Amino acid sequence: MLAIVAAIVFGLAFLLALIGSSIGISTTALIALGLCLLALHQAGIGTSSVGSWRGGYRRTRR
Repeated sequence: MLAIVAAIVFGLAFLLALIGSSIGISTTALIALGLCLLALHQAGIGTSSVGSWRGGYRRTRR
């Protein structure tokens, strides 16, 4: 989920840089926010454990 939010923040920063506009926060700050969100995603913060492998990989034999 945080990776999706980071992609949106990066996209917004890119569009603002292209049109040369400002929304009260610099594009550098938006890029730093996006990198922070990606770091949190890589650390496992904000991930869901529902539907995970629970107990490891189990192989069924037929």
